[in-house]
Amino acid sequence: MDRELWASVVCAIRRAAAEVGWNGGRRRPVYPNWMIVAMYAWAVWHDRPLCWASRRGSYGTLFRPRTLPSVSQFARRVRSDDCQRILQLAHDAFAQRRRPAHVAVVDGKALPVGPASGDRGARRGKISGAFARGYKLHALVNEACRIVVWSVTGLNGDEKTVARVALLPHAPPLSPGAVVLADSNYDSAPLHRDAAGQDGAAGAWLVHPLRGQRRARGRFRDRELRQMPASRRALVRAWEERPKLMAMALRWRNQVERVFAVLTCTGGGLAALPAWVRGLERVRRWVGTKVVLYNARLELRARLKTAVTT
Repeated sequence: MDRELWASVVCAIRRAAAEVGWNGGRRRPVYPNWMIVAMYAWAVWHDRPLCWASRRGSYGTLFRPRTLPSVSQFARRVRSDDCQRILQLAHDAFAQRRRPAHVAVVDGKALPVGPASGDRGARRGKISGAFARGYKLHALVNEACRIVVWSVTGLNGDEKTVARVALLPHAPPLSPGAVVLADSNYDSAPLHRDAAGQDGAAGAWLVHPLRGQRRARGRFRDRELRQMPASRRALVRAWEERPKLMAMALRWRNQVERVFAVLTCTGGGLAALPAWVRGLERVRRWVGTKVVLYNARLELRARLKTAVTT
């Protein structure tokens, strides 16, 4: 399966490079953009630094470039706008961004670094049962378990703000009446307004456990309800009238935990950040390539399943 996976990734990179073209001047480069991006994806897949990808002995029968750039040239080309655009288009090729989503899940995953790390981009934030320094992956997952939209911030990044600013505005078209599942950290009036849309009817319905609802009583509760967006008032009524149904619907939210488990536990997946991946720009590029490999693996499995059934 590794051979088919790598062939699929390289094919997507080649198509993306052909769409981007060359914007670096009149002279064509000795090493094309697609090869630079493929070398970087090869290094990320094997959890190795850029210097490893610049050595001849790092390649095998699956991928073996004829000539290799120097480490400095390779690092400079990887940071170029053309290569970043190619990685983005490769992500779009596997993320099913053109498919309307009926159910989506938003969540965050901590990416801590060591306590003695001197990384200036790492921020201090809360993880499960403790505090640490590092980064956080914010992701929007569709019903096919594809990571459609993602963002990386410091570990102190607010999940509600990132979902409102970076995830939902760049999400694929949601079908009318679509449901966005989340945990209680996403209980926010501005997020409800943005998810529902300007008219409150054509957007998505944000579903999550309620915060502080049991403390609201009498006039205080009535005043709070009047100040809420219409979508959150409907959510409050749904939790009051049909709590079992809402709890059953939220069980599907656990799918995002399975997505993060597969993303981190498969070979070449997103494990702990290596020592050479420091700084927000490098972490974003590393995590984005891991997401491309994850979505490509799901795409390959879907094609093999379709071939077997037919």
